[in-house]
Amino acid sequence: MAATAVDSGIQRTASAVDYSDVQGLVRFGYGKLTESCFLLLNIRDAAAARSWLATAPVTNAVQLDQASPTALQIAFTHEGLQSLQVPDEVLAGFSAEFLTGMAGEESRSRRLGDVGANAPEYWQWGGSGRVPHIVLMLYAQPGKLEGWTLAIQEANWNAAFEVVTCLLTSNLDGIEPFGFADGISQPALDWERQRKPAKNELAYGNLAALGEFLMGYPNEYSKYTDRPLLAPDAPGSTALPPAEDVANQRDLGRNGTYVVFRQLQQDVRGFWRFLDAQTNSDPQARQSMGEDMVGRKMDGEPLVELSDDPIAGIDPGTTPHNQFTYNSDADGLSCPFGAHVRRANPRNADLPPGSSGLLSKALHTFGFGNKQYRDDIIASTRFHRVLRRGREYGPGLSPEQAIQTNVSDPGEHGIYFICLNANISRQFEFVQNAWIMSTKFDAMTEESDPLLGNRQPVAGCPFTDTFSVPQVEGLRTRITGLPQFVTVKGGAYFFLPSLSALRYLAAVR
Repeated sequence: MAATAVDSGIQRTASAVDYSDVQGLVRFGYGKLTESCFLLLNIRDAAAARSWLATAPVTNAVQLDQASPTALQIAFTHEGLQSLQVPDEVLAGFSAEFLTGMAGEESRSRRLGDVGANAPEYWQWGGSGRVPHIVLMLYAQPGKLEGWTLAIQEANWNAAFEVVTCLLTSNLDGIEPFGFADGISQPALDWERQRKPAKNELAYGNLAALGEFLMGYPNEYSKYTDRPLLAPDAPGSTALPPAEDVANQRDLGRNGTYVVFRQLQQDVRGFWRFLDAQTNSDPQARQSMGEDMVGRKMDGEPLVELSDDPIAGIDPGTTPHNQFTYNSDADGLSCPFGAHVRRANPRNADLPPGSSGLLSKALHTFGFGNKQYRDDIIASTRFHRVLRRGREYGPGLSPEQAIQTNVSDPGEHGIYFICLNANISRQFEFVQNAWIMSTKFDAMTEESDPLLGNRQPVAGCPFTDTFSVPQVEGLRTRITGLPQFVTVKGGAYFFLPSLSALRYLAAVR
């Protein structure tokens, strides 16, 4: 027993996490399984699909067995659950954004920046009428993927599924296609259930409440995310664990989460050639400008100094490049305000730095006494974290190769952006809309994310193609005419169920 949860007048003693009921991707990134592919499937026959699901060798989160050569994870779109004939009253318990889908509303596409060249009508998959039912995520040790892929396609596979496409990945040794170290900053999940957000000090920390990433547990608001709850006498509900926060209900969401999956094509040549032109082909200046846009050096080292103070949820011994905040860089002189990593994770707290004591905290809470005009502009990071599990695709291309005109481009480059979150709207969609695509992030104007920005005009801001770097002298260096470097080629929202929920889905009629 690890915590007590209180919600809606019901008090329950919270049980320990059952790792055997959680799909392993939530706990592990499977980095040692360097070969992977993602099979997008449609269901041909619901009965055959349920039969296959009943025996699918899905990998749980009990432990990361270094000797295990393979892993399998599975997630469903709303359309997939409908095709499995999950009852409408059960589906109604999922979040509105999951039910609508990533490309299901024009307003959602606008908020996500999926307009212009990013519009769903141009996607290879995931647009209107092209939303897959299932994604199978397969991971394997080198040389094992082909055999593993064939092994799962046995029994009644052909009767159950149609393969829409197979998304192959690349192993670029932890380097994303633009050439920067990736996957450095990740939230630490409170698996021990010791965190009590309402009572904890409100300083920045990397440790996040489990309910931010797994449904059926308290989140950073000490509340439970909405998810499907079933009556104990509902068909198939005996396979599900009891809800922790609602008496006499079975929890279809517990130990499950939502997967945001986006295929992002990266224009590696365009990125480095633009920087080369801006810096008159000076290699050092070119790299420095790229690092300003990313917010880290190419090896992953942050542009701001590492903190001497410990940060909850960060182990300096294993993640030395993650031990920092932006408190010491209030003017953006080390890391520009609009840099990609600063937008994706502002590393700020509920209260600005220097807030100590009850009186000071109360004054800051009501908006008084803030020293910097930016102090109240960015929402607290702890409510908007996502857990990334993406993979690169396409061959590697170094910056030096990218700028050369006599070197042929060996193929398309990009990232399968995969993130896990229990609340799509408050986590992924908020970050994408308010921080990545917004031209008003951190009191800026005319700037969107220098990497992910679509450069499309927005209401009240006809220009979104600039990037500025503050200078000690007070005048900022302003780069204009940024082209679009990343284009969305597909995407969908998926539900990654627990193992018990998979048993329910395999039996539901």
